Amino acid sequence: MEYKWKALSVTSVGAMMAAVDSTVVLLALFPIATELKSDFVTMIWVVIAYLLVNTALVLSFGRLADMYGRKKMFNLGFAVFTIGSALSGLAFSGISLVAFRVVQGAGAALLTANSFAILTDAFPRNETGRAFGLNAIVWAIGSIVGIILGGVIITYTTWRLIFLINVPIGIFGTLWAYRTLRETKVTGTKGSFDIPAAIAFTAGLFALLLGVTWGLIYSWHDPVTLTSLAISPLLFIAFVVWETKYSKDPIVDFAFFRNVTFSFSILTALLQSIAVFSVNFLLIFYLEGISGLSALSASYLIIPLAVATAVIAPLGGILADRLGGRVITAAGLALQLVVLILLSTLTATTSLVDIAAIETMYGVGAGLFWPSNTSTIMRSALAGKLGVGSGIMNTFRSTGMILSFALTLTAATAVIPARYVYSLFIGNLSGNLPAPVGASYLMGQSFAFEISSGLLAVALLLSLVQAPGRGQSPVPVAVPASQATS
Repeated sequence: MEYKWKALSVTSVGAMMAAVDSTVVLLALFPIATELKSDFVTMIWVVIAYLLVNTALVLSFGRLADMYGRKKMFNLGFAVFTIGSALSGLAFSGISLVAFRVVQGAGAALLTANSFAILTDAFPRNETGRAFGLNAIVWAIGSIVGIILGGVIITYTTWRLIFLINVPIGIFGTLWAYRTLRETKVTGTKGSFDIPAAIAFTAGLFALLLGVTWGLIYSWHDPVTLTSLAISPLLFIAFVVWETKYSKDPIVDFAFFRNVTFSFSILTALLQSIAVFSVNFLLIFYLEGISGLSALSASYLIIPLAVATAVIAPLGGILADRLGGRVITAAGLALQLVVLILLSTLTATTSLVDIAAIETMYGVGAGLFWPSNTSTIMRSALAGKLGVGSGIMNTFRSTGMILSFALTLTAATAVIPARYVYSLFIGNLSGNLPAPVGASYLMGQSFAFEISSGLLAVALLLSLVQAPGRGQSPVPVAVPASQATS
């Protein structure tokens, strides 16, 4: 078997594990809250803690991978994620589960910081879109498996199994990665790791996301919210000043952002993530509160999206390789923009068939956008710094997810009583929302989708104004570590 297919198989195991975990956790919030006697705040942090740590660490981990080898860091990611999963399955309180989800998030950061760079190394330049399209299939299938598996586990066993099931998969992934991957270093990456820059960046991003989530959960006037949001820009300024003026070996080479293709594609990814990550949260809230479905039944309507993504993503990747990423990225964004506009018009009488059709269209758009945008970013990354390029991409995307999550809950919490928000979030609402509350929720949901439509329209414009192929630098050829200079 060619090495590129072996590399794809390894990264697919990690992607499958992460995709299943992200879906199934949302379905298990009610039994978790019941057994651990956790409140709304703690349950939100069960979801957010994972995203926060993943987002904050992925850039630094990408730099470390460029320095010390991607195989080592990827293997470590499998091990840390597996340990975090085992601890989560043994959690004895809501707070302990949040802490163990932090460990999981660190493992996920190690995996995501390296998987795209590994695939870019392994596949020829004219096949990277195809590689990312195939990788998207795994994410889509993982979402479907997570829904089905979650339903079975929650109905017949214990929520703890949703975490413990990752342990054998993680052990297999660790061993398979160790046996299969080549250790690669790119010539010219020697140097030291810039610890002050890593601390400043991680602290700045953490403060930003903490401020947003704290304001959402407690109050935008809370001292923690105000302090976090005030400190965050100061830390980012300190990071930039240190990197550009004092660092001998910076984590981020700001020449990345002098590349028009890279910069515009990264901003496109950020805006798209803010706009669409919240879609399924709001739809599940809608299906529970307006259509009267259970959380599990509501999640079944995610399946058309996942199936469409799995079918279209390989085609999207191949078309991106042949026609260029800009055209396919724009096509995917245009479809998703239509989806958001349609979702903003949902009423209490919209049929489930119509929603399934909209979700299918959403999946087609995702299948076109994701591999083409990822391929464009990784192709335009600086030679010898694929790990940093991947880290920047995942940092922007994950930050978008956090902000989108905040937007979703803000739209819901601003217009309906807190007890209904909690019931929708953990999935134990009994019956439909009362008519006045339901009407208020629909107004808030429509407003959220309208904001998302505006953000996605800007993303579409950014994707269209790029000159095809402009500013791209060749992807470096990775060499075995034994042949690389150190």
